Amino acid sequence: MTQRILIMGLPGAGKTYFAEKLKRQLETFFRPINENSLRPIADSKITVGWLNADEVRRHYNDWDFSREGRIRQSHRMRELADTSNTDYCIVDFVAPLVEMRNNFRADWTIWIDTIDRGRFEDTNQMFVPPEHYDFRITQQSAETWADFVAQHIVEGRRRPQFDWQRETVQMLGRWQPWHAGHRALFERAIAKTGQVCIMIRDCQGWQGSNPFAIDQVKNNIRRDLDPLYQGQYEIVVVPNIVNITYGRDVGYKIEREEFDSATESISATNIRKEMGLK
Repeated sequence: MTQRILIMGLPGAGKTYFAEKLKRQLETFFRPINENSLRPIADSKITVGWLNADEVRRHYNDWDFSREGRIRQSHRMRELADTSNTDYCIVDFVAPLVEMRNNFRADWTIWIDTIDRGRFEDTNQMFVPPEHYDFRITQQSAETWADFVAQHIVEGRRRPQFDWQRETVQMLGRWQPWHAGHRALFERAIAKTGQVCIMIRDCQGWQGSNPFAIDQVKNNIRRDLDPLYQGQYEIVVVPNIVNITYGRDVGYKIEREEFDSATESISATNIRKEMGLK
């Protein structure tokens, strides 16, 4: 049975470009001989179909972008995907409404979240960010993500889901900017519990320094950690915390990690100086 892969997101986010890269990457894999083997055999390459929403609308001469028109399009995309005689069918369309996604009933959902607003204001106002998805792509790095996503899909591996009630390690900092030393600390942290909450102090411009805005800091962190660790960390913005106070035993520890001299010597202050920033 064909597995439906929905690539969704605002117009201009890069859905079609990513769909092309993902299709090519999936087509490099072979069908497994059994559940425990990915060893290739002759004539067993994975087959992949691809439906682009604009091409489908053009074929049916249906350019109705009202709510009713969009709902109709979601049903049409599902019907076409179901007739695909392939192992996977990639479908890239905006799917701004929850109802549209429910109608399509994707086996895999990939949210291309690389822009804040698209070029059509009516779509911007209608777009509801998805609560449930398998992968969320926040950087324009289609090749890297295509390889990662394809591997997970073929192996049937879902992205880890951050669990807010699970034991978690906290990392609190300014991250001005995020650098290799922070990455090393993150890797120590995630080894403890499997997930990390990265807290960003809201301190841009504080003490005449800290030049990076919150969005820049978030992007720097995601650029370094994704796609490998997506779903295993959350970024939370907090006030400019300068003191952490606790009384009796409160059920958590505050630990300092020791690193080699090269890692310990990495300085965000020096990095900013090299960038010509305070």
